[in-house]
Amino acid sequence: MPETRKSELTVTRLAPRGMVTIRADFAAPGAQAALLAATGCVMPGQRRIAFEGDRALAWMSPDEAMLFLPVAQAPGIPAAIAEALGDAPHLAVDVSDARAIFRIAGPGARMALAKGAPIDLSPAGFGPGDFRRTRLGQVAAALWMPEAGVLELMCFRSVADFVEDWLAMAIRSADAGLFAES
Repeated sequence: MPETRKSELTVTRLAPRGMVTIRADFAAPGAQAALLAATGCVMPGQRRIAFEGDRALAWMSPDEAMLFLPVAQAPGIPAAIAEALGDAPHLAVDVSDARAIFRIAGPGARMALAKGAPIDLSPAGFGPGDFRRTRLGQVAAALWMPEAGVLELMCFRSVADFVEDWLAMAIRSADAGLFAES
């Protein structure tokens, strides 16, 4: 995948990743156990993402989660979720083809994203395992930090070229700035 680099700060459009959006009443009795059985991931807390091997489950809203997994596994997940949740109202859809993911890594990654995302990206406000839905350059996006110094960003595939160009411009003048970590 293409990579933009400024010194040690890089932006990479990642290879396609499987993504399944899940809507359900996660507070209903048995819902979280069913979700764990179907996805292999524990439902994370509010504004968090939980990682389990090659999968991750992100909290999107009180009744929505996003499962990330190898792309080849995504088509079978909606049926597994439907079976696990039984008659409980739910929606599970493979949205892998509708999204793109970027990795922003290195010193200045927080500062580059802070130029266009109206969220607290300071080390005290956003760390490994945190997940936020936001906007970046006026387009819908979600951000998370899988590990220290690395942020990942999900956007609609239809705006991925715009987001890639925006990120390439943002890293040109990015440095650790206000968010320098010791």
